[in-house]
Amino acid sequence: MIYNFMVTRSIKSPEMARNELQHSFDKSYELYNYLLKLIIDLTDLQDRNLDEAKHKFLPTREDLYPNTKFVDNKLVALLRENEQLQHYIQEHKLSWKDNEIFLKLMLNKIQESDIYKEYMDNDCCDLDGDCYLWKQLFKRLLIDDEDLLEELENQSMYWSCDDLDFMGQFVIKTIKRFNDGDKNPIMPQFKDQEDADYGAELFSATLSQEDLNTATIEKFIDSRHWDSDRIALIDRVILLVALAEVRTFEKIPTTVTLNEYIEIAKSFSSPSSSSFVNGVLNAAFRDLKNSGVIWKP
Repeated sequence: MIYNFMVTRSIKSPEMARNELQHSFDKSYELYNYLLKLIIDLTDLQDRNLDEAKHKFLPTREDLYPNTKFVDNKLVALLRENEQLQHYIQEHKLSWKDNEIFLKLMLNKIQESDIYKEYMDNDCCDLDGDCYLWKQLFKRLLIDDEDLLEELENQSMYWSCDDLDFMGQFVIKTIKRFNDGDKNPIMPQFKDQEDADYGAELFSATLSQEDLNTATIEKFIDSRHWDSDRIALIDRVILLVALAEVRTFEKIPTTVTLNEYIEIAKSFSSPSSSSFVNGVLNAAFRDLKNSGVIWKP
């Protein structure tokens, strides 16, 4: 949302910008499915490795009788069988198999990790343990892996460190849903229609209210500490979107909006931005309540 409002300054048509926003939502959901597919493709690679080892000219006993616990992982079997995931994968033609060099790199990192070694040394074979393996691999290895991030960034301008972290957390939640026996473990792109409409509605409100909310921002900038002409663009956009949300969405409490955009400022702007955003929004929200523009808590 923040990024897409900023790019409207270089896009002539607001409609084009809204389409760009929707496309970014679609790409985020694609990344979620793509990361689930990574689990399957890494498993398939190891399965091929084990099969090739059996057919070496002079195979060892270990080659002939390998430990197949990793390739027999029950979570992976459930991912293969899930119709929703497989339909999405086929429809969007998602696969890592064309980049076998990268897959080998990631598989080597997994096999060298303590997570993998502990898993393979454990004789217990059940869904709990199989799900735990992949939850730990995402938490402790894959989400922060620089090679995975670089590969994703090379594939799409919409995939960044924040996207990998966010969608990686969704993958972890999905693994838990499989482990809990959820009938619909694959998470939908949007929770419901209201959730699906939220981004576009907030985007439109931010554009239509820009002059109004700019005036509000100017009113509450302390000129002793902040020069309004030198406010970073990202900070101004954060304030504009936050004010649009608090004016437009009656069901979202002001405290929720305030806390959310302070966190956004911490993540996407300078170290001092969160205190600046906090100060301006607190004053603006209080004024909007006192003047009867908003009535919610």
